[in-house]
Order: sequence, then structure tokens, then C-alpha cells
Amino acid sequence: MRLVLMIEAQMGVTYEDQLALARRAHASGLEGYFRSDHYESFPGSSENPTTDAWAILAGLARETEGIRLGVLVSPVGFRTPGNLAKMGATVAAMSGGRLEVGVGAGWHADEHRRHGFPFPPIRERGDILEETLRILHGLWEEPDGWSLDGNHFRVEDARFRPKPSPRPRIIVGGQGKPRSMRLAARYADEFNVTSTGPDAVGEKMAALDRACEAIGRDPATLSRSAMVGALIAEDETRLRERRAALLTALGEEGAGDDWFADRRSRWIMGTPEEARETVDRFAAAGIERIMLQDFLPWDLEMVDLYGAELAGR
Repeated sequence: MRLVLMIEAQMGVTYEDQLALARRAHASGLEGYFRSDHYESFPGSSENPTTDAWAILAGLARETEGIRLGVLVSPVGFRTPGNLAKMGATVAAMSGGRLEVGVGAGWHADEHRRHGFPFPPIRERGDILEETLRILHGLWEEPDGWSLDGNHFRVEDARFRPKPSPRPRIIVGGQGKPRSMRLAARYADEFNVTSTGPDAVGEKMAALDRACEAIGRDPATLSRSAMVGALIAEDETRLRERRAALLTALGEEGAGDDWFADRRSRWIMGTPEEARETVDRFAAAGIERIMLQDFLPWDLEMVDLYGAELAGR
């Protein structure tokens, strides 16, 4: 199983914090460092400072080596497709080809409203996502003169310099709704399933296979990953400490065992042995890569544990 560290960077995680995390993840044997793309702080306190995902990735591209870098995911309302394509190509070059680009329709209405970003109904956001994916492929891969007359965007006589080589991998994800799978089958290199435990993954991967076959794509050419909440510790004492720290970070201090029980079926949680058992179940369900969604990003010792007990096994 390939493993990536994925953080919710809007929780007040500074650039210096993220640089330390990316370097620690690489030293620990994780293959990538991914971050969210949000402009407002949550979960937990809404007063924490936030950073721009793409500005951070540009810095990390120059100050790290070896580790893959990505965003999971950039909402299409934040940036026009041409801007996203140019930023992606620029950061890809700065990183020496280590960039991966996750793109989504966006869901957080308030942060769109408070920053002046458009937030039409979900059906229209899905249409915008599809045109964005078409434009990324067009600008990155099609010859000069490529054009698109879409319902939301128009590209005429494209001249894109330089075209990224290699092209950044494109990730589309979600909880497995039919449209997200159709878009992934047509445009993505990887489908990332979220909020889904290993027992439910197999059915969704079968549906993804059918979406590929419907357009004549070999399902084996579409990689499968899962974004999975993660909280592990070397023993029960340290696990209790991390559980308490997690609830504090999320603003859930009053929650008890039921909070964790609700997530146990879909999180990688517990001692290393318990964590490895869950990873194995994801692998058996067809998942090739796990994004370890870490809500305690200042706990670098837990990053070391991910590497030693999960990536290292």
C-alpha cells in the first residue's frame, strides 16, 4: 500500500509547519504530502489563520526533494481553468514533476460567499468541474490552436507555454456518486473515495469499473485511492492522549467514546496492529493508495509512526 500524508491546512497550519511536515513525511517513508484547499478555518476554531494552497505548494516545490506534492482538492470556483492550468504547470516545473492536482466542485458555501467566489447550485458546479477538466487536458496536452466553446468557458486558439512534462496527475474524488465516477473515468488518472470504510469500498470500486467500461476505458488504467481519517499510537496510554488532543483540535472536547465509535468503521485508528489490519482491508477492497487524513498536524511523532508502522511494513 502506498501512503500519503494529507492535512487540513486551514486549521491554522503555517507554511513553516507544512514544510516541516512534508520533510518529516518524506523522511518517514511516505510517498506524498497533500493538503486541502480552503480559505476559512474549520473544523475547530473559525479564527485560525489560513493559507493559499497553491502558494504553499510553490514554496514546498523548491524546499523539498523526492516527496510528491498535491492538493486534495481545489474547488473550481476559486480559480478559472486557465489560471489553474498555468499554476499547475508552473508548480509542476518548480517541483521537478512531483505535482498532483485534485479538482472538485466545492462544497463550503460560506467561504465562497465571504471571499466573493461564485457558488451556483451543485448541478452547475458539476458542469463547471467537467469543463475545467476538459480545459486542463486541452491546455496541457492538445496542440496549438486547440479551442473549446463551452457553456461556462471559451478557449480560442490556445497557446500554452510550456506544456508540463510530465503532465501533473489529475485526481477526481468524492463519496462515489455516479457523476463523480463518470468524470473520473473520462478525465482523471486517479479516483479518490472519501468518507467510506473498507467494507463499502468494494461496491464503489465495482461501480467505478462499470463507469470506465461504459466509455471504453480499461478500468486498470484508473488508479484508486481513499482519504481516510488517521489516529494511531504505539500503545493505549499514548492513544488516549492523542484522542483527547484530537477532540480539542476539532472543538469536540465534550465528545466521548461514541464520537470515535462512529468513525471506527472508516478510520485508520488504534495501535499499529489495528491500523495495519484496516490498511489491509482497504487493500483487499481495491485501494492502491491511502491519503492519511491527519487532524493533528503538529504531532510529528505520529507522522514518524505512520512511516515506521504502516509504510515500513
